[in-house]
Amino acid sequence: MKFLALISGGKDSIFNIMKCQEQGHELVLLVNLHFEDQGIEKDSYMYQTVGANLIDVIAEAIGVPIIRKLVTGKAIIRDLKYKGLPETKQGDEVEDLFDVLKLAIQKYPDIQGVSSGAIASTYQKLRVEDCCKRLGLQSLAFLWGQNQTFLLYQMIQNQMDVIIIKVASLGLTNKHLGKNLRDVLDHFIVIKEKYGFHPCGEGGEFESLTLDCPIYKKKIQIIDYEIKVHSQGDIAQVSYIFIKEFKLLDK
Repeated sequence: MKFLALISGGKDSIFNIMKCQEQGHELVLLVNLHFEDQGIEKDSYMYQTVGANLIDVIAEAIGVPIIRKLVTGKAIIRDLKYKGLPETKQGDEVEDLFDVLKLAIQKYPDIQGVSSGAIASTYQKLRVEDCCKRLGLQSLAFLWGQNQTFLLYQMIQNQMDVIIIKVASLGLTNKHLGKNLRDVLDHFIVIKEKYGFHPCGEGGEFESLTLDCPIYKKKIQIIDYEIKVHSQGDIAQVSYIFIKEFKLLDK
């Protein structure tokens, strides 16, 4: 089937596109939801915000059209299953997703599926499925429920070039920002055993950015970035990279 992919720029949303293609599905469109200050941490329940200022260049690297939508809503309905009447859902950030998916299938009526990088967040998965169900679309989440350490090994074996762009966990500090996934994997396994760390960051422990992978026609080079401290938590400091300069390179 023809599908669109929800992308954040992180490893999971990109890897799930690869899995969709392995199943014979055809990628025709990318979709991204963003906030006004792109690349700045926003504490969204649904959307990765760090690295969002590179989404257009990621779309160019993949070579597929993209539709982007500004998030205007907030996380109003916070129960796990996103229950409520249509009028109670108005103004929720999930409705921004519904609106952009509706626009996407109006422009590309052959689209039948929606790819997302959900692995263990039931909160996010059910909200994507809710939007898909209302629009008659099929949710494609091939990473769901898989062993997270195994997924990381798969990503590395599939030649994904991924860097860490946000840290928010015991065992992670500013020194891990900008590090390649392959260089921190052993450390992730250590802090998984020590702190109950989720290796794919499904507990919000970290966020990532995909610079290159087999579906990219070009690769991204980071030239300059700034480390920003978002908050000093009781358990761990939340810090991230704001990427100031980058470019696309031929492969």
